Amino acid sequence: MTYGYRRVLRAWGSLLAAGLILTGCSGSGSGDDGLNADGRGSPSTSPAPTGSSEAPPPGAVPTKLGFTADPKRAPKNQAEAERLALAIVAGPDSWGSDYVKRTPHLSPDGYWPVLDKQCTWGTGTRPTSVLHSVTAYSEIPAGPGKGALRVSATVTVHRTETDADWEMAETLEEALRCPDQQLRAGERIRGLMSLGSPFGVGGNFTAVDSLREAGTYLNDSVPGEQSYSWVQSRVGQVTVAAVVKGAPGHSAKETDSAQVQALVAMIGRAEDQLEVRS
Repeated sequence: MTYGYRRVLRAWGSLLAAGLILTGCSGSGSGDDGLNADGRGSPSTSPAPTGSSEAPPPGAVPTKLGFTADPKRAPKNQAEAERLALAIVAGPDSWGSDYVKRTPHLSPDGYWPVLDKQCTWGTGTRPTSVLHSVTAYSEIPAGPGKGALRVSATVTVHRTETDADWEMAETLEEALRCPDQQLRAGERIRGLMSLGSPFGVGGNFTAVDSLREAGTYLNDSVPGEQSYSWVQSRVGQVTVAAVVKGAPGHSAKETDSAQVQALVAMIGRAEDQLEVRS
């Protein structure tokens, strides 16, 4: 587990350097902090990033994915999937020492977000291809000169790896469809840009497929414009996502670091739960 965590952390360090700046990418994005990032739409292959970044030196990063799923360890029913999701999802400790649980901390069982034709998020019925999905909500409470920084982590356990691939592709489809989205009353995101990165592309050396979406977060109760960021990866039949809504007094460097830390923790846990063991 320790080796796997460090390997993933090093690779995501490369992604931070090369792939998190969405320059020259197709405009749009999907999801939100309190809403799971589980898009619906037509299947497609994640597009290679159109922005340019210098390739890492040979030997500095993995040349192939260092993870092989063990079919015998894959969850077969909802109860097994729920145990797996709860073992993986990032709570406040995964984000950093200043984070605490929000109330409620976990999404209700069966909760499933849907982005409608008007680009507004609501709730729907969880598809049969999903065994279980859970979102954990955390935050840094507001303090002197700083607003409340709200984050969330989502783990979705699909029946098959193909189903998980569909989710990744459909999330990107939503991004193209709705560059501006209404999260809930008084909260919205706009000007979203998206970047899909298969393994070995755009700094992704941790997963078969990864994506990042970024834009501007607007909250009627918070002055000014804040950053919005969503990162998601697939490990076997599981997708993991970490979402940040920026807040006054919190730098992009701070939130990017916490977001990567949370995602890395979930990737490492998912690999530990699902990989082939010698």
